[in-house]
Amino acid sequence: MGFTPKAIFLDMDGTILNHLNKVTMATKDIIDNLRSKGFYVFVATGRSYDEIAGVVPEGFKVDGFVTSNGMAGYIEGDVVFEHSLSIELVEKIIERARESKVYYELFPYGAPRVTLKQDQAYVENEIREPKPEGVGINEWLSRKQAIKEEISWEETIEGNRFSKFYFFSRTKEHINNWKNELEQLKHEIDFTTSISSGHNVEVMVANVNKATGIKQILDQFNLTSAEAMAIGDSHNDLPMLDFVQFSVAMKNAGEQIKEVVDEVTEFTCDEDGVYHYLKSKFNL
Repeated sequence: MGFTPKAIFLDMDGTILNHLNKVTMATKDIIDNLRSKGFYVFVATGRSYDEIAGVVPEGFKVDGFVTSNGMAGYIEGDVVFEHSLSIELVEKIIERARESKVYYELFPYGAPRVTLKQDQAYVENEIREPKPEGVGINEWLSRKQAIKEEISWEETIEGNRFSKFYFFSRTKEHINNWKNELEQLKHEIDFTTSISSGHNVEVMVANVNKATGIKQILDQFNLTSAEAMAIGDSHNDLPMLDFVQFSVAMKNAGEQIKEVVDEVTEFTCDEDGVYHYLKSKFNL
């Protein structure tokens, strides 16, 4: 490797999560092993904090979490930092999403994700079978589960603390048109967008991403980016991979990601790629 990190940041979807949206016991065990030897291990994910418990094995522990693409950070369950979308932005984006019939999930802090009831019909229609050919099975399963169990269909938006928007479309043309619309909206209200597949886009507070979140977590441990490494697989990982001293892409990552990192894992997320990589690199 050429250098030994003190802190290791791991993406979830497509990295420690396989395409069935599960973290294996092998991955849990290698993280436990690293932490027992004095390494700090963190998760840096686009998922909200409330989503994590359902996809990790019992007893899964890390030293902290960067969630919602840098919008919030947690150590031992306590909030270290938290950014929130404004209610003005939330209402404006929902109005535009409705006009474009774009599937959306709004993630309030500490509450189930929300979609308004008046949008339920077209949102559910986006998740009709069969699965579109280009959509990853992990993203499709997540959307099916969201529709069935996780979305709270509400008459109005309540509260004032929101971690992110998630948008999805069956077709790349539809989501790309929506991305263009969001870019135009940035001229009215500043915010950041991030993508993790060709069929989605997420909205966060302006100038927030995984790298800004990682810096805030590192500060809590008196560490710097020069002492950190990260493993990821998709576009929303690019700020993180650029920020740390040593970056690793999954074998299943896109070529754009592989081109900018220091190393690529030998195995994919479905082959316990993170487990094998860390076991080999740290001689565990």
